[in-house]
Amino acid sequence: MTQNKKELAVAALRNGTVIDRVPCGALFQAVRILGIEKMTNNVTIGNNLSSRHLGTKGIIKVADVEFPEDVLNRIALIAPHAKINIIRDYEVVEKRPVALPDEIVGIVRCGNPKCITNNEPMRTRFWVTDRDNVTIRCHYCGHTVKAGDAIID
Repeated sequence: MTQNKKELAVAALRNGTVIDRVPCGALFQAVRILGIEKMTNNVTIGNNLSSRHLGTKGIIKVADVEFPEDVLNRIALIAPHAKINIIRDYEVVEKRPVALPDEIVGIVRCGNPKCITNNEPMRTRFWVTDRDNVTIRCHYCGHTVKAGDAIID
């Protein structure tokens, strides 16, 4: 099925960033991780949209913002197959997948109640130990968790 730009389920964007192929269950976590709920720019969030790759997907469009790559890569923890599109004058000028960083800081809460990060005011820090299964390990206590089971702050 081919789609004309006039028939898009979500309105076209003149300039900005599109985060595509976000699993529906992770969409609002991605919004929180990127801090989009605090932005004053026009934001379009679509959920349960039809997708050839995922069946259904979520999409986030932020007008007039090009996020730094390291910020966008933070969502790879919850949406490892997400695609980033940079839009300028209604045209996609850059398209890339997200990439899981080696270190995850301040996004995930440690599940170990005895971890110092749960008892002192400090940012959490996790290291990615398995990229294929998206497994992370707490820098402070060594607690290991799969990204799908992680508690997102």
